[in-house]
Amino acid sequence: MTGTAPEILRKWVYKRLVSGSGLLKVKPDEPPLRAELFSIEQLDRHAKGLAGWHEISPGRGVDRLLPRLRENEQVLLSAYEKVSGAVQENMRIAPAAEWLLDNFYLIDEQIRTARRHFPRAYSRELPQLSNGSRKGMPRVYDLALELISHVDGRVDATSLSGFIAAYQSIQSLKLGELWAIPIMLRLALIENLRRVAARISAGRAERNIANQWAERMLVAVERNPADLVLVLADMSRAEPNLGSSFVAEFVRKIQGKNPNFSFVMSWLEQRLTDQGQTVEQLIQIESQNQAADQVSIGHSIGSLRFLGATDWREFVESMSVVEHALRGDPADVYADMDFATRDGYRHVVERLAKVGRLDEEKAAQMAVGLASATAAKKGAKDRTAHVGYWLIGKGLGRLEREAGVSWSPRVVAGRLGRMWPLGQYLGAITLLTLGAVALAAWWA
Repeated sequence: MTGTAPEILRKWVYKRLVSGSGLLKVKPDEPPLRAELFSIEQLDRHAKGLAGWHEISPGRGVDRLLPRLRENEQVLLSAYEKVSGAVQENMRIAPAAEWLLDNFYLIDEQIRTARRHFPRAYSRELPQLSNGSRKGMPRVYDLALELISHVDGRVDATSLSGFIAAYQSIQSLKLGELWAIPIMLRLALIENLRRVAARISAGRAERNIANQWAERMLVAVERNPADLVLVLADMSRAEPNLGSSFVAEFVRKIQGKNPNFSFVMSWLEQRLTDQGQTVEQLIQIESQNQAADQVSIGHSIGSLRFLGATDWREFVESMSVVEHALRGDPADVYADMDFATRDGYRHVVERLAKVGRLDEEKAAQMAVGLASATAAKKGAKDRTAHVGYWLIGKGLGRLEREAGVSWSPRVVAGRLGRMWPLGQYLGAITLLTLGAVALAAWWA
């Protein structure tokens, strides 16, 4: 350690007050999800462009969403604690920080909901992107991020339905992806809040440092104006980051307070001129950033409330290409069934697509086609004219063969057991009896 004793002491105090508190370590990472604002028509075009550009990986991906959720929770909690601390010390906070403070209970609840509804292997089962900057991420998560980016976090039924419908006009989403949309939107909104919170934390850190230097200068002017030069020299050697938050807060604290501060303002203006900036520019930038962050965090919190108020069963059925295909049931029975029965039919189609050679839409269309073929021969009132005969009835075997399904021996054994339960029961007793007799004979 080199330097004079006063200089060493000043560096130690600065390190304890600022660096030791962790304020300098808090820096904004990725910018908020804030791209060009799109109208409904522009969102439609963008969704179609994404559908034409997206490429799906044939294998399963690695779960990166749950670790990111845990990290987002830590960043949001850290920002909340810093804002709470500032309020307890009667410090001025930004409007976005007020939103964070007032709505943190909702954010915390949404994080717990996301963790509860997002099993560890869930994202690995979803189709993953094989191209672009989000390669390896679920396709539906990329759609959620893109939508939020172009509406500045303000998701509603119109923008969401139009965006997904436009995407599916080029490339269909799987049933699992449609059911994943609410959780992916929730994760994406939490991601956006994390990014805004990181900016709030970084701004709070800069303002805290600015307050510390301004307070030291105010004390110096009151006690001995000549000491102001020494404090300014200390600040110059410390080289604080002259960002928009620091400059706006520092100028607010000292401007117009004492004529002696004129040379401090001159020093600050000269330093900013060397960086190609001015005090007025940075104050304007800070004002714009605070306004933008306030809008983003307000929209994101409003969208989280929208997610909780939406009937996602109705949304999935309205968006599902499988649902649209099955509603072509020639017996005209499917549409009148309750949701649970319809959902059971759709899950059969989903399973067929996973182990067969057809995608979900074509598998559903094949079931309807088989029902339509028999309806043309036997009439729409015949039970074989109902799509359910081919999905959960005796016609399922033929549908599976035509869909190219190959079941594992375990699944085949289970099905045979369900078809002939008495034979399975008697066979099990016979095997156990023979086993017991063989064991007794060997022992004898």
